[in-house]
Amino acid sequence: MMTWYVVDEMDGAGKSTAGEILVQELESRRRKVLFIEHLNRSILAGRLESAFLLKEGKLFVILSTLAYVADVLHSLMVMRGRKGREADDVVFVRYSMAVAYLSDGACSKADRLVKALLPKPDVAVLVDVDPDTAMERIMERGEGIEMFETSERLGKIRHRMLGISDGWIVLDNSVLKDTFRQEMVSRVFGDADAA
Repeated sequence: MMTWYVVDEMDGAGKSTAGEILVQELESRRRKVLFIEHLNRSILAGRLESAFLLKEGKLFVILSTLAYVADVLHSLMVMRGRKGREADDVVFVRYSMAVAYLSDGACSKADRLVKALLPKPDVAVLVDVDPDTAMERIMERGEGIEMFETSERLGKIRHRMLGISDGWIVLDNSVLKDTFRQEMVSRVFGDADAA
């Protein structure tokens, strides 16, 4: 039976690292994994979203949001299609917590809409880190800074994410990588010996 895992977070918290840890752990358990990361630059929606995120202004917030929705809907179709049926497990990196990038009022409305319309993952992991650490990691990657990538904006996004994380496994990624890996495996798989 397929298990659908989602790893979500604000920019710079370590979602890609967490997703890779999850995939490695599943594969070590002899599971065939379909890994889907958002932004998915291999499709038009992901490339458009990437371009829109480097701009400023309300129009680009709307356009990047629409492109993200198209990106996620494409991934849901892939998961339900042949590739998903061939996999033992599916791992999405970034999914519904993206609503926290919207304003306070829009976030809560979008969260209710997402929960009502989109499928719920079997396992949902929120990777958490303080905004200053996230900004340090963002600066280290040496890419363009996206519209949401300031300590102040990330602080608001983090607050919104934690506010809608009921039912999620919340993991602190401000610790050493090995400690984070052990905590993730322990919490996601219930392995007492992993901690």
